[in-house]
Amino acid sequence: MAEHERSSGRLLTGVTWALLLLGLWLWGREVTDVRPGASVPATGDVAAVGRPAGAGLPSPAKPLRPALPQRVDIPELGVQAPVVARGLDARGAIDPPPYDQAGIVGWYAAGVRPGAVGTALMVGHVDTESRPAVFYKLSTLVAGGTIRVMRDDGKVAEFTVDDVDVIPLDRFDAHQAYGTREPGRAELRLITCGGTFDRATRSYTANVIVSAYLTGTAV
Repeated sequence: MAEHERSSGRLLTGVTWALLLLGLWLWGREVTDVRPGASVPATGDVAAVGRPAGAGLPSPAKPLRPALPQRVDIPELGVQAPVVARGLDARGAIDPPPYDQAGIVGWYAAGVRPGAVGTALMVGHVDTESRPAVFYKLSTLVAGGTIRVMRDDGKVAEFTVDDVDVIPLDRFDAHQAYGTREPGRAELRLITCGGTFDRATRSYTANVIVSAYLTGTAV
């Protein structure tokens, strides 16, 4: 890849993160006001990758006590990634892991802890200027897939994917993307860049958002 192409790749990733995470910050300011049961509508505004939510999926498990996440495993993708807590930067947007740690998943530490009731949020890069990153294949997940989060209490929170959405940046709705789907559940969102490269804006055109919910616990 030529040097200018690598530079463009880094820039477009950064621009997409800025747009996405600004929406996350705006949503986070009203997180306690999110309607129970809010979900992403099945319209032309959202391209669903997985099969319809809830189709033949297991029942939710009882939420766990809060504990810190340590690692994320996604067996279908061959992902085994450490988790680091991330906060907000000076702009009010969450800091994703740096590019030299593109194999790490960032957890929004001011929000819900994975396995506890509510929606826990995790972000990861899709690529860097020279290679694929931790969530490079995230859009290939389908409903029914498994995500495991190892926690510091020795328990493994096992989540089942209920849908995978590709949401255009120009029609992004933070409440719909991040709000709890069903009251009382422990839910998880994995987020990365997606869509195609738009040369006019020098950014990705969408975000991939994987939604999952707690269905089991292991030790």
